[in-house]
Amino acid sequence: MTDGSRWTLRGTPFEEREFTNLWFLATATYGVGDVVTTIALIHFSDTVNEANVLVRVAVETFGQAGLVGLKLVVLLACLAISVAAANDEDAFTYYLPPLALAVVGAFTTTYNVRLLLG
Repeated sequence: MTDGSRWTLRGTPFEEREFTNLWFLATATYGVGDVVTTIALIHFSDTVNEANVLVRVAVETFGQAGLVGLKLVVLLACLAISVAAANDEDAFTYYLPPLALAVVGAFTTTYNVRLLLG
């Protein structure tokens, strides 16, 4: 398909509203919650260091833009996987990326808030 229709949900068994809700949740937890709390930890905590080596290197090299860029790359890659899976009618791979990001984002956001308060 060269007309770009492979990157839509048209003709798949999945609903756009459900897709939007799943990706809103993933973006809110992983893309916003984790990023905001990580930036707060980086700037306001003298005792906490970033545990993820890739994130640490990105922040040391590019600052906050490195963190945001890395998170954006992960979000877009997962989004592409999910949409491709929808076109292949693969429900497991369609649901896995946004749900995994939401779980990881909720956990890291909660953990970061705990570190900020502790």
